Amino acid sequence: MEKPEDKALRQSVIDELDFDPSVDATTIGVFAADGVVTLAGYVSSFAEKTAAEQAVRRVKGVRAVAQELEVRYPPSEKTADDQIARRVLDIFRWSAIVPHDRINVTVSDGWVTLVGQVDWQFERGAAEDEVRNLSGVAGVINNITVKPRVDPGDVQRQIEDALKRSAAVEAAGVRVHVVGSGKIRLEGRVRTWQEHDIVARAAWSAPGVHSVEDRLTIA
Repeated sequence: MEKPEDKALRQSVIDELDFDPSVDATTIGVFAADGVVTLAGYVSSFAEKTAAEQAVRRVKGVRAVAQELEVRYPPSEKTADDQIARRVLDIFRWSAIVPHDRINVTVSDGWVTLVGQVDWQFERGAAEDEVRNLSGVAGVINNITVKPRVDPGDVQRQIEDALKRSAAVEAAGVRVHVVGSGKIRLEGRVRTWQEHDIVARAAWSAPGVHSVEDRLTIA
């Protein structure tokens, strides 16, 4: 039997999805249990799938999101894989951030796979973000790696210093561990999803970081 607090959270999520103009909530099912929200059903684009998840994370009380949405393009709007590949390559060439000459692109059934090596995480993230908003894309598999550029011993200090500088983060509640070359583990408790994202972004922004194990919990 559904608990009252789960029912209230589920309704809050439904209301937030209805409120977001970039999401068609009529094709999305919402389930909630102990702060974990599951989205099921389908959406009309990969960008809408991302928007739905972001909307859920804005809701107070959501501690985790399980994403089970399927992207279904109308038959008249379905784009051939070779056309998607050309669009991806073009948008990379136009980008001032993405090092297009270091990234290979393959497309299968609308799923775009990115492979290559870059110097910074923001370049890796920018490549994925550029692809997310292209029409015809059903999903993105980001296999781009980040090449370590600094001594791993410096990474922890840089991340901790960045957190201390942030007025929006209670840095004392976050623990940063270097568990390998370019690998970071985050532990501790944060107050909101916004604070969680700031901490994660600080970890990913350190040069050479290619893996972040997120063990943060939402208070």
